[in-house]
Amino acid sequence: MSVFTHVSVGTNDVEQSRRFYDAVLAPLGMKRLFDAEKMSVWGAEQPAIMVTKPANGGEATYANGGTIGLAAPSRAAVDAFHAAALANGGACDGPPGLRAFAPNAYGAYVRDGVGNKFCAYCYAPE
Repeated sequence: MSVFTHVSVGTNDVEQSRRFYDAVLAPLGMKRLFDAEKMSVWGAEQPAIMVTKPANGGEATYANGGTIGLAAPSRAAVDAFHAAALANGGACDGPPGLRAFAPNAYGAYVRDGVGNKFCAYCYAPE
């Protein structure tokens, strides 16, 4: 059982975030599950990622040093995640490739329009 129910990040533009995360999370097997006025939630079958305007009414900012890691079913899914991010207004924060910290660790890092950093990893051998 996971220790997390979901992860939340902030946005200043809900509609732009919906387009970005629809595209970026699809290669990882997630879809948008529901919307509210100031937020949306994605997951495979239950909530996993929430993107919302801050409840305190302030500007959304990213966590310096924070990264949200997502499981990918294949290296091709990692590549598709990265490509979708770049095609939908995201920025590269580490291109797809092998990482030295674990055997077969294949990952990519992106930032959304606010600067939230996500990565996708596949640990399966090629």
